[in-house]
Parts: sequence; structure tokens; C-alpha cells
Amino acid sequence: MPGQQLDAIIWVGGRKMVRLAAVPLGMLVVVLGMAACEGPAPPPSSPEPNRSSPSVSASAGVTGEIVDLPAPRTDSDVSLEEALATRRSAREFTDEPLTTQQISQLLWAAQGITADWGGRTAPSAGALYPLEVYVFTTEGLSHYLPEGHRLQILSRTDLRVPLAGAALGQTAVSDAPAVFVIAAVYARTAEKYEDRAERYVQLEAGHACQNLLLEAVALGLGAVPMGSFSDTEVVRTLGLPAGQTPLYLVPVGHSAEEPD
Repeated sequence: MPGQQLDAIIWVGGRKMVRLAAVPLGMLVVVLGMAACEGPAPPPSSPEPNRSSPSVSASAGVTGEIVDLPAPRTDSDVSLEEALATRRSAREFTDEPLTTQQISQLLWAAQGITADWGGRTAPSAGALYPLEVYVFTTEGLSHYLPEGHRLQILSRTDLRVPLAGAALGQTAVSDAPAVFVIAAVYARTAEKYEDRAERYVQLEAGHACQNLLLEAVALGLGAVPMGSFSDTEVVRTLGLPAGQTPLYLVPVGHSAEEPD
């Protein structure tokens, strides 16, 4: 009927788009035709991938092999108080390598899972766990996967000398039998905490590093936390993916220094 007006609600692809009130009939036909051309709604976005999925690629000798680590111990002959009292920074190391059990224990101390729901050894704002841990040894470079307590082998090349170059020539990096790297993915925390994310992530890195240092004491080892390095060169040496920022280098080994 000429001049007739209708109320209408337009749905496209199962989604309510807009409510139209008192629309002339002729105009409504045009609007419906345009809506039909929109096509179906886009599919839902894919779920976020596992945060510690084995996806990191190194710059040399990539293997991607994943190996299980020995189960960590939860008891020690060294009390927490003794570890706190005797912890010192060690920058000189013997040539004795670390055992697989020792490396396993140190990685677990830094970021190991300690609860069925995924809680870890170090506290994390919102339980978002933005840290990634890597370890350099004479046998190459590996990435720690907390889920399942495993290592992803990234390189079979000894990269400690290039890493020492990235650390402004600090010989503790090239001399230590193992160097742990703590890197951050700020975006994981920023999703929830926005501008506060940088602070929260850096606090968390400190928690994880102190855990590692105290575990080293419990294992009779020496260690030193380092923050003096070229971010760009460390990223290049590790082959870190976009979005990961190195925060700590931690050389660990059997100390060659006299105790205090």
C-alpha cells in the first residue's frame, strides 16, 4: 500500500545488525537486498595457541627435537635459609659440565609447573605466565617447555661465544657450562593489564631469576644474573620470534672462586 511504513529488525548471518523503525516499504526492500549481499558471518577466530608450544626457531642448526627431562626433586639437603645466607654471584667457573638432572632442576625452579591447574614456581600476575626460558650449553641451545617438563632442542651448535659477544664480552657467559636466558612476551600480560604489563612482567622475571639462583645454591653451583647485554644481539643469537624480549642472562656452573 503506498505510503505504508513498517518496523523491522535486520539479521545477517545469524547476527542482529540493526533495528529500523517506521521505514517506508520501498526503502525496506532496498535495505534487505543490501543485507543479503553481505554473506554469512565470518567464522570465529581460532583459539590462542599454547603459550609454550614448540614454535621457536634458532638461527643455526635447528632440530626441533623434544626431549623429556628428569623429574625435579622437591627436597634438598640445603634449607631455604641456608641458600639465602650463602648465595653469592659467581663469575668464574670450572670446566665441569652440568648434569641433565641439574639443568632439569634449574629450569623447574625458574618456571616449573607445581599445580594441576598450571600454577608455576614463580608467581605471575593473572596467572598469564609471559616468560620463556632458554638454556645454552656446550651441546647447543634449548627452549624449556613447562607443560610436560620438556626441552625443545633448537640448535646443536655451541653458541656461548656469540652470546658472550652479545653480552658485551662478559667472559662468564662464554666460560659457564650453562647460560639460562629469561625472555618476556609482554603481550600476554598486556591483554589484561594494559599499561601495567611491563612492570608486572619485569617483576615476574625477578621472581623466576631468584628461584633459579637459590636452586643453584641448593645444587652446590654458582651463578650470576646479568642485565648488561645488547637486546638486538641476544635476539639474533637465540633466533627469538617477534614479540619476545630478553631480560636476563644467568651463567651457571661449578664456581672456581673462593667462598666468602
